[in-house]
Amino acid sequence: MDRAGLPAENADLVDVPRLVTDYFSVVPDPADPDQRVVFGTSGHRGSSSKASFNEWHIAATTQAICEYRASRGYDGPLFLGRDTHALSDPAWVTALEVLVANDVTVLVDARDGYTPTPALSHAILRANAGRTSGPGLADGIVVTPSHNPPADGGFKYNPPHGGPADTDATSVIAARANELMEAGLSGVRRVPCAAARARAGSYDFLAAYVDDLPSVLDLDAVRSAGVRIGADPLGGASVDYWAAIAERHRLDLTVVNPVVDPTWRFMTLDWDGKIRMDCSSPHAMASLVQQRAAYDIATGNDADADRHGIVTPDAGLMNPNHYLAVAIGYLFGGARPHWPDTARIGKTLVSSSMIDRVAADVGAPLVEVPVGFKWFVPGLVDGSFGFGGEESAGASFLRTDGTTWTTDKDGILLALLGSEILAVTGRTPSQLYADLTARHGTPAYARIDAPADRTQKARLAALAPTDVAATELAGEPITAKLTAAPGNGAAIGGLKVTTESAWFAARPSGTEDVYKIYAESFRGPEHLAQVQAEAREVVGAALQG
Repeated sequence: MDRAGLPAENADLVDVPRLVTDYFSVVPDPADPDQRVVFGTSGHRGSSSKASFNEWHIAATTQAICEYRASRGYDGPLFLGRDTHALSDPAWVTALEVLVANDVTVLVDARDGYTPTPALSHAILRANAGRTSGPGLADGIVVTPSHNPPADGGFKYNPPHGGPADTDATSVIAARANELMEAGLSGVRRVPCAAARARAGSYDFLAAYVDDLPSVLDLDAVRSAGVRIGADPLGGASVDYWAAIAERHRLDLTVVNPVVDPTWRFMTLDWDGKIRMDCSSPHAMASLVQQRAAYDIATGNDADADRHGIVTPDAGLMNPNHYLAVAIGYLFGGARPHWPDTARIGKTLVSSSMIDRVAADVGAPLVEVPVGFKWFVPGLVDGSFGFGGEESAGASFLRTDGTTWTTDKDGILLALLGSEILAVTGRTPSQLYADLTARHGTPAYARIDAPADRTQKARLAALAPTDVAATELAGEPITAKLTAAPGNGAAIGGLKVTTESAWFAARPSGTEDVYKIYAESFRGPEHLAQVQAEAREVVGAALQG
């Protein structure tokens, strides 16, 4: 895309009034698969103009959540938050009207502001105080499509464990929501907006989260070292949080861009020419990267602040895999002496093998799980995972005393960790990654897409290791053919093939007629290209059966 990384123009902007009008006026067709409620790894997402995120969807889904939580005995408060997308406000109102009508005790932001996903997770865990059963358990909803373009909306449910809901919850909720839509919303209880607001309680998400940060980070070291931080919320829900962090903890921190605008007209375009608040994309982060010399470290977050981007003066925007490896090496290399010796490192199976090498170096057990942050939740809850992270720039870790901080991705936490690392070690995360490559080698990593129809995608998701006939990959013997994650035995919904110095993983897309090939090689870019080419052949042969 010729304009990738360039500022957005008027022609790139969404029509916010039309989006909101369509939210209320467009009625989805439940018989159309593209217009039904479908929960992915981070909730239901869609756009009002495409009849995939409308008032009907939210009213039905919220009613289904009310019924689900009642069936599970969750009778404590439900925390309700939203991000800065144009569709988040109207969806938040719809959800509030339905929740209150169902006699749910709803807690909304005391400042009537935006709520980052990690602040919602933190609130749920704080309310439940370590309990996972019994009366009074709290849960939450955050209205966000995360880093998706401005035209999109999203709706995510977090049960009492504070993390993303697993399929045991989302499958029931989605099925019931679609039943309610098929019945024309008969069965959906609702009160007027004014009555709903009057009956809602309040919770100071910002103060609870910001005041608690010293329990998980060494902010004294950051302040003492005088680290100059530039924090860009990318127009998202973390905007007020960063200003509060600077004031509350007396940090030399500048909020690079405090503007909230649902068109995101201040963004630079992503790789495909779309506005996308992806803090792991060098194109979306181009304006912050250009300012990197003004700060010792600069950071970005997506719209709900569950992802992080790390920018250093010496290297620009770090690859998320590189930063995860550095963070793990730092945390498990002596920075958290009160963590249990048995604390494990969680990684998704498409994350870099550099993490495997770092884990071996620090002597910490490594657990490889399928794609999706939900797989880290049990370990973060019971403290058996010191760290859980995925290649798409999402991670969280334990408090300094080894207890749970959040069980959802926390982009604010990982962004601040970069400043702690610099303050304590005197080196930027990118410099520390260069040390890792000198010690372990330099991996080449990439993701590409390949075409696949619905039948082929279903076949890929159902592959068995015996369906792969190949014995070599890019000149090396194949050491493993995996269709289940080695860390927990859960199906990965695809295939991973490994050799001594390389690997690839293939997974079907949930939204497009493609499958994704993730690949990595410690033998350089040319070998990576060979791995990718042969991966297509291996998967193609398996799909032909």
